Amino acid sequence: MARYTGAVCRLCRREGQKLFLKGDRCYTEKCALERRSYAPGQHGNARNKKLSEYGQQLREKQKARRYYGVLESQFEAYFDMAAKHKGMTGENLLAILESRLDNVVYRLGFAMSRAEARQLVRHGHFTVDGKRVDIPSFLVKTGMTIELAEKSRGIDKIKGSLEANASRVVPKWLDFDAKNMVAKVVAVPAREDIDLPIEEHLIVELYSK
Repeated sequence: MARYTGAVCRLCRREGQKLFLKGDRCYTEKCALERRSYAPGQHGNARNKKLSEYGQQLREKQKARRYYGVLESQFEAYFDMAAKHKGMTGENLLAILESRLDNVVYRLGFAMSRAEARQLVRHGHFTVDGKRVDIPSFLVKTGMTIELAEKSRGIDKIKGSLEANASRVVPKWLDFDAKNMVAKVVAVPAREDIDLPIEEHLIVELYSK
C-alpha cells in the first residue's frame, strides 16, 4: 500500500504545529518547527497569508490524517463509517481513528511515535484477544485485550520506549497493566479523552459540501 515516505518534519511545518511524527525528537531543539516555523516551499514564509473557509477545512482534514498516519482513501472510509454511527459524526470519526491498533500501541507507550507503533504492529509484536494481529488499521472494540507478545518482551527498543513514556497519561478508555504489558479496552474513546487540537466540525463541513 502506498504511504508517504518524504521528510515528515515538512508535514509539521505545513500544518504550522507539531504533529509529533518523530517521537522524542519533537521535544528537542532539533525539531524542524523550532528552527523554521513556516511552511516549506518557495512561498512558505509569505506574510499575512489568510486561508479561505475551504482552505481551513482542508488543512484540518490534512492535519488529522497526518496525526494518525492514514491515507486519503482510508480517511474517507472512516468518515463514511462515522457518518453511519449514531451521534456526532466528527466525534465518531476521531473515536474510530483512536481505535486503530497502531494508535493504541502508541497511546500505551510502547512506541515513541505512531509511525514506530505501526512498524511494531506490522512485525507481529502484539496480540489481540490472544491472537497475533499485524494489521495497524485493525480497529479495537470494547472488551478486547491487547498484549505485548511474549517473544517481544525482551526487546530493548520497546523496553526503552516504555521507560521513556512512563509518565505519559494513558487514556481513560484503556486499562493498562504496565507490569504484565497487557491492556483492555474498557470504553469507546470519548472526545475529552483525545488530546489533539483538531476541530473536527471543519472536517465534517468539508465532506458535507
